[in-house]
Amino acid sequence: MAILLPVIIIGILGTLFGIGLAFAAKKFEVHADPRLEKIMGLLPGANCGACGGAGCFGFAEMVLSGKISPDACKAASDTSKTEIASILGQTISKKVKLIATLHCNGGRRVGDKFFYDGQKNCAAANSILGGPKACAFGCIGLGSCVDVCPFQAITMSAGELPVVDPKRCKACNKCVLACPKKLFTLNAINQPVFVGCASRDPGKDTKSVCPVGCIACKLCEKACKFDAIHVIDNLAVIDYQKCTSCRACIKACPVKVISLRE
Repeated sequence: MAILLPVIIIGILGTLFGIGLAFAAKKFEVHADPRLEKIMGLLPGANCGACGGAGCFGFAEMVLSGKISPDACKAASDTSKTEIASILGQTISKKVKLIATLHCNGGRRVGDKFFYDGQKNCAAANSILGGPKACAFGCIGLGSCVDVCPFQAITMSAGELPVVDPKRCKACNKCVLACPKKLFTLNAINQPVFVGCASRDPGKDTKSVCPVGCIACKLCEKACKFDAIHVIDNLAVIDYQKCTSCRACIKACPVKVISLRE
């Protein structure tokens, strides 16, 4: 009898606690939006954070709350984005694919003004007298853009310059933000002509440190029949609203600083 009573009391308390927990679970139950699972199933699972969310789950939550558009995901295919929009009762217009473009042809062809033996990071090197390269505007070549790319779309060439793979690039903008020299821009894939230089120095000064830098000769201006390229502050600048990719500027450039993206 002495043992039976405590057992009965514990049984009763267990029953009461169980009822209480069941009630609390029902009362405070979080109802998950069934669309969340469907959206997650359409995402690539890259968790790159390029959309601004905390991975793919964060993206799905922001899409459901209306904070961002379904096409904000850089890694998802156009088909997946369209299906996500359909789940939300939305439509998205097809956009022209963007590609990260490097505006520098220097690399190993540009000498160093001092020997750098610090952290292998472009921002760290740039903090010391603007970096070791003789051209103050040129690529430092330590590959920080390669390190931040979540899609393995950038590799370093033998000439110590970043090379962007158009098939892998998702225009996530991370290389643009990582480059301390601001040498990357996002260009439409149907606008393949670009200027591979960012130097604003006078042509004579640029040529003294880089054999493939813009010398501001304005021959590209004269060759263009569409008024699509002008030398501004010692650097050729393309107006893509006028550019027809006729390549006349490429043929006219004596230092081959204007190129066609392959």
